[in-house]
Amino acid sequence: MSERRPVKRDMNEIVWRPTPEQAAQSRLGRFITRHGVVSLEALQLRAVDDPEWFWDAVSRDLDLRWTRPYTRVLDTSRGIAWPRWFEGGEINLAANCVDRHLDTSRRTSPALVWESEDGQVRTLSYLELSQEVNRFANGLRRLGVGVGDTVGLFLPMSLEAAIAALAVVRIGAIFSPLFAGFGPEAVATRLQDCGAKVLITADGFPRRGRTIPMKQIVDQALAECPTVRRVVVVRRLGVEIRWDGGRDCWWHELVAGESSELVAEPGEADRPCLILHTSGTTGRPKGTVLTHAGIAVKVGTELAYAFDVGESDRVFWLSDMGWLLGSWLIMGSLLLGATAVLYEGTLDYPAPDRLWALAARHAVTVMGLSPTAVRSLMPHGQEMVWRHDLSTLRMLGSAGEPWNLEPYLWLFDTVGRGRLPIINVSGGTELSGAILACFPVGPIKPCSFAGPLPGIAADVFGDDGQPVRGQVGELVLTKPCPGMTAGFWGDPPRYEQTYWSRWPSVWVHGDWALIDADGFWFLQGRSDDTLKIAGKRVGPAEVESVLVGHPAVVEAAAVGVPHDVKGEAVVCFVTLRPGECASESIRAELGDRIVRQLGKALQSERVLFVQDLPKTRSGKIMRRVIRAAFLGTDPGDLSSLDNPEAVKAIVGAA
Repeated sequence: MSERRPVKRDMNEIVWRPTPEQAAQSRLGRFITRHGVVSLEALQLRAVDDPEWFWDAVSRDLDLRWTRPYTRVLDTSRGIAWPRWFEGGEINLAANCVDRHLDTSRRTSPALVWESEDGQVRTLSYLELSQEVNRFANGLRRLGVGVGDTVGLFLPMSLEAAIAALAVVRIGAIFSPLFAGFGPEAVATRLQDCGAKVLITADGFPRRGRTIPMKQIVDQALAECPTVRRVVVVRRLGVEIRWDGGRDCWWHELVAGESSELVAEPGEADRPCLILHTSGTTGRPKGTVLTHAGIAVKVGTELAYAFDVGESDRVFWLSDMGWLLGSWLIMGSLLLGATAVLYEGTLDYPAPDRLWALAARHAVTVMGLSPTAVRSLMPHGQEMVWRHDLSTLRMLGSAGEPWNLEPYLWLFDTVGRGRLPIINVSGGTELSGAILACFPVGPIKPCSFAGPLPGIAADVFGDDGQPVRGQVGELVLTKPCPGMTAGFWGDPPRYEQTYWSRWPSVWVHGDWALIDADGFWFLQGRSDDTLKIAGKRVGPAEVESVLVGHPAVVEAAAVGVPHDVKGEAVVCFVTLRPGECASESIRAELGDRIVRQLGKALQSERVLFVQDLPKTRSGKIMRRVIRAAFLGTDPGDLSSLDNPEAVKAIVGAA
């Protein structure tokens, strides 16, 4: 049992620390001992100073299977933005996820467990997964898919999505997953960008009791996508759909009669295997290119050393294949011989206890949620959690956005019963995962990160490009790491401009961060969301935490708008708990809270009440969209929004 210390309602108290036995028995603790370093801090220093030693040690510790050994771990002769990793080595990510377990007792153990919103449950063992992947991979080859071709995946979070991704990777092709909630234009834009040859979709899937007509969306999108020659359709609902006999084929007919044997296609370590599009404030979505070795090493490191995942674990994360966490969950869990639990549905349908019921039903041991998901579930109360047996949980995870104190402590106390660590991670698609994390070998402060993952050379820079402590600055990387994108698909200059152009040989990630006096890291939001009021820079999370601390408020978003005197002023948008009504008294109380806790200079210009805040499917609040809607300017790419109706509400509130 870990030691739980008295919880103060601030972010400076240690809320969890491991026992010495827990720390020593964790995968990270064993790694530290095996290599003769005395602490996590000592490991981090050595790993950053000698990356070739560290990443070679990680590859060996994860027992990655190389079809040809690498001769050198890192070559930066092309420049720091274009490193070559594991030079001379050949590897296949799918083989490492599946084949390595087939000659062990894991072959009959569950690899994937899937539950749908309408209550269906299916399980595949590692052996069954191997057979399904090979049949589909052989079917793809029969459709003409070969090494280097791109295949689009427009699927819900399903077994077929996992099988398809692994099959594409197995034959040396590249998969490009799309958010299941996209409309035709967003699908077309991304398929055009990556030049997809084949698209895999479903006839439809249920969401909140409605049918999402995926094939219908595809038919509209492909009018603008001449590169897509074939469409493979999963019969998910059995609904009537339009059919193009020269282009479309059913999944079940494609795999019928195909062999369940297929040798994985070996390839160089830096061979692309995944193109994942990320949206920005301007311009078309960026096609982030991720590689076989990069994903294997980076994702494996995170799940092994931050989340302590092993063969007995069942890992669940609320996500979608259109976000990195979908592939992260599947590939990372399988790499380590664990079970990935996939959920095709919404967090509160048909009842607000759906996620807790799922975790109990499938004996989940590692459960990941976004802060936004937690905030939306809090108002339903602790009884919704405690009616389910969550005794198998041993670790909670979070990612995607900064925390506020109250929801963090609710997750810690109500779901974790004060005994489970919350492993907070943050990074990005462009890095195949995390920069910062908490660890099972050290103490945790609420809402914080213990520091960078071992081997990640992260820092916080001020405006002058020098490290700062105790104040907000830019989160940067000063050395490359495995998993770092191999550029933007078809647009290398845009990649260099986006990440490497501000300071020489420094990756600027786009997040504001702060390192406190004890060495704990805190994120303050995206750099382009930053508020600068009367010369004072403040992350929106700081203002939002004050607002969410009010008993009537569920969620909040703070944005900066032009001001004649201050240069920029704060406008706050809040959603209230069920049963609470918007009133001038609550508005005044919220304004007073900001002044009392943050100072008069940060006094809000306006506090507006809305029913919902614009969010992505992964739960991130889209502050740039809120700001643009309020000001009546172009909000940029909206294709990743899960609730576009919330934008109209912002306009109405303004």
